[in-house]
Amino acid sequence: MGMKLSSIPQIYRHLGRWYEILAVLSKYELAAWVGRLGPDYTKDLLKSRGGEAIARLPWQTRLRMAMAELGPTFIKLGQILSTRPDLVGVALANEFQQLQENAPADSPAVVRRLIESELGRPIEQVFTEFEPEPMASASIGQVHAARLPSGEAVVIKVLHADIEKKVAVDMDILAGLAMLAEMLPEFRSYRPATIAAEFQRSMRRELDFGREERNLQQFAHDFRRDRTVCVPKPFPEISTRRVLVMERLDGIKLSEPERLAAAGIDSNELAQRGAAIYLKMIFDHGFYHADPHPGNLLVLPDGRLGMLDCGMVGRMDERLQEGVSELLLALGNLDAEHMTAMIVRLGKTPPDLDRSALCIDVADFLSYYASQSLDRFDLSGALNEMLELIRRYHIILQARFVMLLKAMVTLEGTSRLLNPKFSLVEAMQPYRRKLLLRRFSPRRRLRKMYRLYSELEHLLDILPQGIADVLEQMQGGRFDIHLDHRGLEPSVNRLVLGLLASALFVGSTMLLSRKLPPLINLPPLLPEMSALGAVGAVVSIAMGLRLWRAIHKSGNLDRRNRD
Repeated sequence: MGMKLSSIPQIYRHLGRWYEILAVLSKYELAAWVGRLGPDYTKDLLKSRGGEAIARLPWQTRLRMAMAELGPTFIKLGQILSTRPDLVGVALANEFQQLQENAPADSPAVVRRLIESELGRPIEQVFTEFEPEPMASASIGQVHAARLPSGEAVVIKVLHADIEKKVAVDMDILAGLAMLAEMLPEFRSYRPATIAAEFQRSMRRELDFGREERNLQQFAHDFRRDRTVCVPKPFPEISTRRVLVMERLDGIKLSEPERLAAAGIDSNELAQRGAAIYLKMIFDHGFYHADPHPGNLLVLPDGRLGMLDCGMVGRMDERLQEGVSELLLALGNLDAEHMTAMIVRLGKTPPDLDRSALCIDVADFLSYYASQSLDRFDLSGALNEMLELIRRYHIILQARFVMLLKAMVTLEGTSRLLNPKFSLVEAMQPYRRKLLLRRFSPRRRLRKMYRLYSELEHLLDILPQGIADVLEQMQGGRFDIHLDHRGLEPSVNRLVLGLLASALFVGSTMLLSRKLPPLINLPPLLPEMSALGAVGAVVSIAMGLRLWRAIHKSGNLDRRNRD
C-alpha cells in the first residue's frame, strides 16, 4: 500500500510530541519483550509512573497505562474505545473503562482569566462566591463551586487552558498513526481509520460545552412532569462553549453503598426505580444518558435520582427502534436466521463474510442463553458475547446501536451494585411488548407507507429524464462502459515483462550469432563475440529469472484453481 504525499505533513509536523508518544509506546513495547523473553528479575526494571512493574501486567493493562501516560487526548480515545467493543473486543473495552480522568488543575489565575474572558466581565459581577480551588480536574476541564447573586449554588465547568491546541496536535498525530496502522495487517482488523474519524467527531463534541447545555435542557423537558428525577439546570445566559454554569446537586452517589445504607435508602427499590427511569429514556423518550455508571448517579435528600455528566448521550430513532424490536423478536423466537439478518442489516459487513458460519454461531449463542430464566438472565454476559461474536466476523455495527448495548450493560452493572439479584431483562419485559406492538401499529404502518410513497414519487420524477439522458448518449455515441478488473494489473505487467525478456533474448542471440561489432575477445573463456549481444543476453536472462521468482512467490506457478 502506497503512502500519499498529502499525509506526509501529518507525520513530520509536531516532532517534539511525536518523540514523547514514541518514547512512551517504546517503553511499553520493550516491557512486552522483557515479559516474554527476559529473565524473571528483569521484569521489575521497567516501571510505570505509579511504580508498577509493567512487564508483569497483561498487554491490555499495559496499553491502558500507556494511554493514561500520554495525556488527555489519548485518555479520551481510550474512553471512546471502551464504548466500541465491536471494534476492539470486550476485554480491551472493559480495560479502557478503568481510565481515570484525574489531571493537574490549572492555576486559579489562569482559570479566572479564562472565565472573565469568556463572560466578558469580572467574576465578582457574576458570582457572589467563587471557590478558586477546583472540586475536580479531568482531562478536558475542571469544575469549580460558586454561588449566584440569587443564592443558588452552582458548579462551573471550565476547559483547560490551551487544551484545544493540544488536542489538535494529538489529533493530527493520531491521523498519521491511523494511516500507518492501516498498512499493518495485525492492526487493520481494528479499523484504525474508522476509529480515528469517529474519535475526531467525539472530541469536537467534548470540547463544546454548548452541546452538554442543550442535552441538559432536553432532559429537563423530557422529565418536566416526573418528580422522581432531577437534572442540573443550566444557566445559558452565563455559559459559553468553554464555560458551563449549572445547578449544583448535593446527594449520595450510587458508588457509595455504605452511605446509602447509613441513610436508610432501600437499595432494591432504588435499583428498580433507576432502571425504570433509564428504560423510559431509551424506549419512550428516544433520548438517553449514555453513561449510567454509579459515579454519575446520586440520590438527593428528597429521594429524587440526580444525573450528572450529561455530555455523552444516545438517541433512539424510529429505524433503530425497529432494529431493536426485530432483534428482541428473533431472540424470543430463537430464530437464528432472523437474528443473523438483523446483525447484517445493523452493521457493515466485509465482502468475504461467511454468512452460514455466522448463522451457526448465532444459533449456538441463542441455544445457550435460551435455557436461562428471566430472573437470572445475564444480559451483560449475553451482550458482550454477542459483540465478541460480531467482532470475530469483522462486522462493524452502527455506533448508535453499540452505544445502546453498552449503556444497557453499564445499567445492569450499576443496578446489580445496589441489588445483586436484579434482572434488567425482567425489567425490560413491558417495553419488549410495547416495542413489538409499536412495531406493528397502524400509525407506524401508515407512516412507513407514506415514506415509501414519497421515495417512489421521487424515483418516478427522476426516472423518465434519466432514461432519456441514457438513450440520448447512446444515440450520440457518447455512452461509455468502464470495466475495472481487480487483480488484472499484476498479470498484465508480468505478461509485458515476459514479452520484453523474450524479444530481448531473441535479438541478443541474433547479434551474438552474427558477431555484430563492437566485439569483445577474452580467450579462452570468451572468444570473439558481439558486446551488445552479450549484454542483451545477460539482461534478458536476469529479467526472466526475476519474472520466474515473482510468479513462484505468488504461488500461482503450477497451482490449479480449486474454487
